[in-house]
Amino acid sequence: MMKSLQIIKVASVLSLALVLSACTTKVPEDQTDDAMSSAGVTTISGAEDTANTSGLAGNDANLVNGVNNNGYMTEAQKQAQQEQIRQQQRSVFFAFDNTQISDEYIPMLTAHATYLRSHPMVKAVIEGHTDERGTPEYNIALGERRAQVVAQYLQSLGVLSNQLSIISYGEEKPLDRSQTEAAYAKNRRAVITY
Repeated sequence: MMKSLQIIKVASVLSLALVLSACTTKVPEDQTDDAMSSAGVTTISGAEDTANTSGLAGNDANLVNGVNNNGYMTEAQKQAQQEQIRQQQRSVFFAFDNTQISDEYIPMLTAHATYLRSHPMVKAVIEGHTDERGTPEYNIALGERRAQVVAQYLQSLGVLSNQLSIISYGEEKPLDRSQTEAAYAKNRRAVITY
């Protein structure tokens, strides 16, 4: 008798799983981004695994940290996140004697570009900085190249050239005056100011 109840429970669970799997539609993986993009939704990978909705009621239970329980962010939530990034992050840091923008700064620069495109009357200054190694003349030129590469990237994202100006401070305004590699790394930067 006990064994037959266990078999019935297992069969019920399997039947329910089959019914539920038949009710869901799976978008092919190569079409997921296109389908979500056309719906005005951005994918946040792993979001559904980290969302905790305990203690939330009503519509709040569907949104945790700007992500709904399907792991997608609405366009309004995406804009709010970009604004937060823009307000908190303004510096692009560079490798020694380098002007290449690292991929880690793309979301931050995209947020600034989105803001500037939607506010065409706003002007931004991009300040180029270096560490203290090198001659003052070389560092001024390197700081200018760093500021210029950031300005060019923002323009490639649709920012108007008349919204941007650049200035190079070279080694004159360090964030950290220590003579360590960590201090030098902090000082090699371009900063977007409004």
